[in-house]
Amino acid sequence: MDTTPKLSLGPCQYFWPRTVVEAFYARVADSPVDIVYLGETVCAKRRELRPEDWIGLAGELAGTGKQAVLSTLTLIEARSEMGVVRRFCDNGEFLVEANDIAAVQLLHSRGLPFVTGPSVNIYNAATLRHYHRLGLQRWVMPVELGRDALQAILGDAALPQLQTEVFAHGRLPLAWSARCYTARYHDLPKDQCGLRCIENPEGMPVHTREGEHFLTINGIQTQSGRVTNLLPEWRDLSAAGADILRLSPLPEGTIQRLHAMRQALDGDPAALATVNADRAQTCNGYWYGQAGMTLTAQAEHP
Repeated sequence: MDTTPKLSLGPCQYFWPRTVVEAFYARVADSPVDIVYLGETVCAKRRELRPEDWIGLAGELAGTGKQAVLSTLTLIEARSEMGVVRRFCDNGEFLVEANDIAAVQLLHSRGLPFVTGPSVNIYNAATLRHYHRLGLQRWVMPVELGRDALQAILGDAALPQLQTEVFAHGRLPLAWSARCYTARYHDLPKDQCGLRCIENPEGMPVHTREGEHFLTINGIQTQSGRVTNLLPEWRDLSAAGADILRLSPLPEGTIQRLHAMRQALDGDPAALATVNADRAQTCNGYWYGQAGMTLTAQAEHP
């Protein structure tokens, strides 16, 4: 049986102009990715694309043979935002990634299958079984869990058949807040932020006093400073139970990484040099049970 993992492209975590988004997904359509997640997951004020636009993009990508999935908001703060979540849940065609329990409840009430994103707290097999009873068919492991935790969860004999997806490349989504850090940085009230986060296509870096890129500000979201990169360890991820490797969109290099990773999965070891080129600036600590921002060599953890 083929155990080679599939590749997915997670929802874009940043606020990009509409023209940039459309050009990006036009390139995604020609890439070797298997699954594409679409939708605004961070801030409801980011409205360059409306729900109907995201659904339209999903249709276009599905037409190229990819599985399109609609991703919901992670932090829901207003009735109007629930309206957007309902529109996605009621799209009638595409699978939905629930990033908040409200979306899980809506999908369960409609008898629809769903995916849970990495923001949904699933830390043991009992919780995974519970969500499966509600309709879960695939889960994205929380980013702070690692290999040992994944193996322990999937080792549960009572666990039903589910797909497991691991966040394998990109800036880790760590936390969400009702406050907007980008607005605060510009000394603006959240409700009159001017959508300043569109000026930072990869978020705003936060450095320690020693100059290390510690965190990244992305509106109401806090991300890792370093980009996590588990792609070179894809065999280790697959052996631990990962069926799908997720890449999170970045302004530069995402499409090239998808092509290189497909070549690596197809048996070209030289292609890993492309996905490992910036290794000194990346991290993988969570996977090995270490501090998330550390970089650990696989050889140290056989």
